[in-house]
Amino acid sequence: MIENIHERRLAANPEVVGGLLDSLASEDDRLWPHRRWPPMRFDNGLALGSRGGHGPVRYEVARYEPGRLVAFRFAPEFGIYGEHRCELIDGPADTTLLRHTLEGRPTGWMRLGWPLVFRPLHDALIEDAFDRAEAQVKGERWAPSSLPSHVRLLRWMLTRAAAPSRGRARPRPAG
Repeated sequence: MIENIHERRLAANPEVVGGLLDSLASEDDRLWPHRRWPPMRFDNGLALGSRGGHGPVRYEVARYEPGRLVAFRFAPEFGIYGEHRCELIDGPADTTLLRHTLEGRPTGWMRLGWPLVFRPLHDALIEDAFDRAEAQVKGERWAPSSLPSHVRLLRWMLTRAAAPSRGRARPRPAG
């Protein structure tokens, strides 16, 4: 079973942070770190039942409470039965806790794929999103921090695996 939780306390009221959450997958997305990660896209925007995802990760919008919560259910072919969600929790003195939770049961190849490949990438992506949210509420420009070396290696390997072959065309045998 997977239970992966990230939290960040932001110095902003829930309405401000809720606006960031509601901008997900839009042309004006102010939360997703799309400068470094594949963009989040949905066939009908951030609406219940809308399907999409980011990169190879496929899911659909399972629950959506504007300004408060969005939950995504993984597509069965992805290999995790469960969901990931972003939610806002009111805090003291105009602060908001931004929480991302991924819960699910890995199946098939994802039993190895999650701990070895997807978890390190997921953790780095969520921390980038939280850094971007923090920059947004402070009115600053998001400057991505350096990724850990193993995450850079995984990104390079996946990019190479997804790229078309760059080798020269081989001549076909005669006959």
